[in-house]
Amino acid sequence: MSEIHSDPFSVFSWPTRVYWEDTDAGGVVYHAQYVAFLERARTEWLRARGKGQQRLREELDLVFAVRAMRVDFRQPARLDDALDVTVSLRHCRRASLVLAQTVLRDGLLLLDAEVRVAALGASDFRPRAIPDALYDELKSLETSLVENNA
Repeated sequence: MSEIHSDPFSVFSWPTRVYWEDTDAGGVVYHAQYVAFLERARTEWLRARGKGQQRLREELDLVFAVRAMRVDFRQPARLDDALDVTVSLRHCRRASLVLAQTVLRDGLLLLDAEVRVAALGASDFRPRAIPDALYDELKSLETSLVENNA
């Protein structure tokens, strides 16, 4: 449950467990809690690549903010379930990313999402280009994922 998979040519998977605080009175994960699971997995995806959010903010004056999200709820997660939340980069543009994410329980798809994030200046929250070195790194990951899935 504690291992984080981050092979650059595969889907990143972040394990988590459903706690009481994540559920409604019936012991089912409350729909808004899935957004937190997805956010944590994106944060750990960046951190596993040496690009923690704090580091991006301090060193590059860069933050990523969710601009749009499409979420399909397919099956419920319940109290004490062990989940895997995945992240894969679908598109890297100069000032935005499109990520595909899923929530799985024992390989069963519970939720899938497409998340669009915008690159913003940390100091002014205005849209900005992703710095060249980071852009190149992310763009190569996008290409690798596409080629690996072909």
